[in-house]
Amino acid sequence: MALDKAAVLAEALPYIRQFSGKTVVIKYGGAAMAAADLKAAVMQDIALMKYVGMHPIVVHGGGPEVSGMAKQMGIEPRFVDGLRVTDAATMAIAQMVLVGKTNREIVTHLVEQGVKAVGLSGQDGGLIRAVRHLHRSRTGEMVDLGFVGDVAAVDTAVLETLTAAGYVPVIAPIGLGPGGQPYNINADTVAGAIAAALKAEKLVLLTDVEGVRADKDDPGSLLSRVTAQEVQGWIARGKLEGGMIPKLQCCITALEGGVNRVHIIDGRVPHSLLLEIFTDEGVGTMVIK
Repeated sequence: MALDKAAVLAEALPYIRQFSGKTVVIKYGGAAMAAADLKAAVMQDIALMKYVGMHPIVVHGGGPEVSGMAKQMGIEPRFVDGLRVTDAATMAIAQMVLVGKTNREIVTHLVEQGVKAVGLSGQDGGLIRAVRHLHRSRTGEMVDLGFVGDVAAVDTAVLETLTAAGYVPVIAPIGLGPGGQPYNINADTVAGAIAAALKAEKLVLLTDVEGVRADKDDPGSLLSRVTAQEVQGWIARGKLEGGMIPKLQCCITALEGGVNRVHIIDGRVPHSLLLEIFTDEGVGTMVIK
């Protein structure tokens, strides 16, 4: 048993050396946010990354919690191509849940692991400037999604200041639009834009799937590696659907912005974050330029 532990540490050493001092953006969402054991494992993984000299930055989702609160308030959630239709009432709920509850909880869990974490939304320090998302459906029709935003610009100054001081930024995906209007932005989109703006070493998306499949209906068709060009072709041909579309679009954004590697991994597997970063085999799908 002791030798097995030593072998694991020895395998991790070159990765610790390679990524020490490097920025890794983590999109945290799905089952890893809901199940207590998975949540604890992710917090431990992020803490370990920080302790070995990496600069993790966390962008979180929280869609199920927003939907749950909306239903309690008599609003039935609606989605188009994986994006939430966000009227004024839903926007207020999203801010209340994502910024006021979910963000606070993640920060608290990280602090309990001995990590200096600071909660932010895209509004803080002008971090994320947003514009209204103009959405065209697969049939070619324009769909009004309300206060759903696209990232217009990222000001990394506040993130660079915090990471230089030893803090882990935890970011809720709310952007600041013209006239001070808040916009709900897909968390994958925010993670990709921030990773690109920071020229991060890696972007890791924690999801509720094993990775990317060549055939979405065939569990045996999991791909260990795909290129951005292949992904763009799939999107253009309508081969992908639902939440996987913004995930893979954010991968393309990150790679085009200078991120070296993007990984889509299964957050339902305990410590999948450490397995991806610190082991030879890794898990999930790596998207490369």
